[in-house]
Amino acid sequence: MHEAPERTRAPLFRSAGVRFALVYAGLLAISAAALAVFLWWATAGLLDRQVEAAVRADARGLAERWEEGGIPALVLTIQDRLAENVDDDAIYLLATPLGRPLAGNLAHWPIVVRRTDGWYELPVMRAGIHSIGLVHRYDLPGGYRLLVGRDVRNRAQLRRLLTDALLWAMGVVAIMVTIGAAVVRSLFRRTLANVSATATAIAAGDLTRRVRLSGRGDEFDQLAETINDMLDRIARLMDGVRQVSNAIAHDLRTPITRARTRLEDAAIHAASPEDLRAAIERATADLDGIVAVFQALLRISEIEAGSRRSAFASCDLAPVLADIAELYSAVAEEKEVALDVELPERLPAYGDQALVQQAVANLLDNAVKFSPPGSTVRLDANGRAGHVEITVADQGPGIPEADRARATERFFRGEQARSTPGAGLGLALVQAVAQLHGGSLVLEDAAPGLRARLTLPTGETSVGS
Repeated sequence: MHEAPERTRAPLFRSAGVRFALVYAGLLAISAAALAVFLWWATAGLLDRQVEAAVRADARGLAERWEEGGIPALVLTIQDRLAENVDDDAIYLLATPLGRPLAGNLAHWPIVVRRTDGWYELPVMRAGIHSIGLVHRYDLPGGYRLLVGRDVRNRAQLRRLLTDALLWAMGVVAIMVTIGAAVVRSLFRRTLANVSATATAIAAGDLTRRVRLSGRGDEFDQLAETINDMLDRIARLMDGVRQVSNAIAHDLRTPITRARTRLEDAAIHAASPEDLRAAIERATADLDGIVAVFQALLRISEIEAGSRRSAFASCDLAPVLADIAELYSAVAEEKEVALDVELPERLPAYGDQALVQQAVANLLDNAVKFSPPGSTVRLDANGRAGHVEITVADQGPGIPEADRARATERFFRGEQARSTPGAGLGLALVQAVAQLHGGSLVLEDAAPGLRARLTLPTGETSVGS
């Protein structure tokens, strides 16, 4: 027996919990960064755009004065605007082609301002005070140059404060992202540890273990419920396998022992070849019964595996049911049982005609077998709402309500069926056929007797997968 290989810890970034936490941290970080960019654009960016708009409007007004009165009018306008500047933030400089100042509040032309297609934020000396200006250059006819701008020292301080605040906020967000990712990873690992521990116990053979529910009703609880339902189904299947194995051992032991006894008795006591031949024929009949049981089991397994679905086709079940009724009418008559048949002229369906024929034959065989003399077995069928409904009812002992849920299990035989021939596979095959076709088999009390209702779909799209 090989020992289970020792589990090794997965590398850090191969851990699903780490990946999940990293995704969470990444999304949170991206969201925080997007919020910071928006705040910057909505505050510092807005201030810059307001300054630029004010400078452009100011420049348009100065250009109009230039067109009206030339350099003298422009000089007077600049002086008036400086005198009326309540906020004391306006910056003007009108210079000659050689750079000599004509008007404005700057002592000289800034060397770095050489182009007219951009904005310049630079230190300026205005009224003996060092400050920061945001300026734009405009070239005038005759080589004259005009500089228009605004003092943005206060705005620059506000922008630095905002930048520092955003940086600190991003630092706090980074700490929270790290803590949140660790918490998410821990929660993820604890949840998966619950599932892993259950799976490990199941693999070790403890089929009673189930995944614990947190009671919150979240997606993990839904997953736990699904896993628990699967484990319950597996446990039921395992119990079914054990029951089938026990039933096979129990039901086949008697005919095998009987055949062996007959052959041994014939070998010892047979007085003639005829006696020996008769013993062999009886033993052969017993063995044929065993072979029939295994063939039925294999057929049920084949149906449940869905391998017969390739034979599905549209068909008319009315003549099929009529043939079955005609076949069993002779058997019913021999047992002094009346067979009442009511079938429509056409009964369209979709499926494996041979399997449906065998399923109905099993229902009729059971009904006739368990019906007392003088009683009636009824077979009727109809099509309704996309389904075909085939009903077989008898007036026999029926099946107790407590046993109906198990009546379709393999080898199950109620108390009323102990003394009758059979292996308890008839209804199991009917149930398998119904499930293969996406239909159902319902057993009801006929008071007296049993009513078996087989429902099958009439269209290809209705067939279960």
